[in-house]
Amino acid sequence: MSNDVEHYTDPQDSAVALFLTNNDGEELTNVLVAALEDAFRILRDEVSGETMH
Repeated sequence: MSNDVEHYTDPQDSAVALFLTNNDGEELTNVLVAALEDAFRILRDEVSGETMH
């Protein structure tokens, strides 16, 4: 077994780190709100596509 540690860096993690480093909380909030809106839209579209039996 190797003692080397592999680090996986997600580009989104890097973007969040950049916002935090720049102390840009407002922009980070805007990005997170947009992501939540997208998630809710996707969920709403999936629920509206289901049929009731």
